[in-house]
Amino acid sequence: MLPFLIYLPLLLTSVLVIFYSERKIAAFIQDRLGPTHVGPFGMVQPVADILKLVQKEDIIPAKSDKILFKVAPFLIFTATFAGFVVVPISNGFQPAGLETGIFFLLAIVSVDVVGILMAGWSSNNKYALFGSMRAVAQVVSYEIPVGLSVLSVVMLAQTLDLQEISFLQSPMGATQEGLQSYGGIFNWNIVKAPHLIIAYIVFFIATLAECNRAPFDIPEAESELIAGFHIEYSGFRFAKFFLAEYGMMLLMSLLGAILFFGGWNSPFPNIGNVTLADWTNGTAGELSGHLWGAFWLISKAFAAMLLQVWIRWTFPRVRVDQLMSICWKYLTPFALFCVAVSGVWRLWMM
Repeated sequence: MLPFLIYLPLLLTSVLVIFYSERKIAAFIQDRLGPTHVGPFGMVQPVADILKLVQKEDIIPAKSDKILFKVAPFLIFTATFAGFVVVPISNGFQPAGLETGIFFLLAIVSVDVVGILMAGWSSNNKYALFGSMRAVAQVVSYEIPVGLSVLSVVMLAQTLDLQEISFLQSPMGATQEGLQSYGGIFNWNIVKAPHLIIAYIVFFIATLAECNRAPFDIPEAESELIAGFHIEYSGFRFAKFFLAEYGMMLLMSLLGAILFFGGWNSPFPNIGNVTLADWTNGTAGELSGHLWGAFWLISKAFAAMLLQVWIRWTFPRVRVDQLMSICWKYLTPFALFCVAVSGVWRLWMM
């Protein structure tokens, strides 16, 4: 119950913050003001939008499959939210310390494909069906480069436990690996194994497609499909889709921060008598350790989410053939290259 009470408010708060930030960033890129009236600088506008949305009438099409239509948004949100259970928020706090945490996360998140197909098919709308079929083809395809880029890190860490991967990027974990304990950015996977820079680029681009974010928002292409697989949804059920999309953004950003950028570890190193890493990591298992760990992990995740927002309002939407070409001709070969290099790197480091 405690993880639920921690992660649900975190998700809801993150959605409100990133939604407001996205509207302001979009306005800045397009040379306009964005939200200004509701609250100071329009900061309460996301709350007003959500309150208006949940008060909308819940319309169910007469010729839809009503059971599947009602279940689909809850299945998508549940699959996304369940992935947070294995994410370590700090050194000493992880809701479920599974040894196969990464495998569980990738497996449970992939269930949202079923919900998307249910939503499109049960709506009895050709645009919704086209959108859901596009989404399924896109998500299933891009799971391959995501999995291969994650495998590049797993081969080096020799574990599927996200908490252990974070620990190996801490000063104490580096000492166990036989490395000098500078801590900070020098212990991050992306610095210890520079080829993981390529792996993270592949991971980031592929997770954009996993989240149906531009320029890979083909399942929701307004100019072609009006709104995609959720065209017939309104009110609270539409809010579920909205929340699941931003929840997936947060989850993938947290996963990227843990795998490549040190997780809950501070970016500041220990150099000589200046022990910035120890001071800004806090004490493991105590309040300072939890607060510092949560601060660093969420800050790294929000940096990745802001990058996703910037990309959305900068690059045009790709075509369907370009979408598949990027996945199979570019991302997958680069991901396979990173896996091969990780294997050689691991043998060389042993």
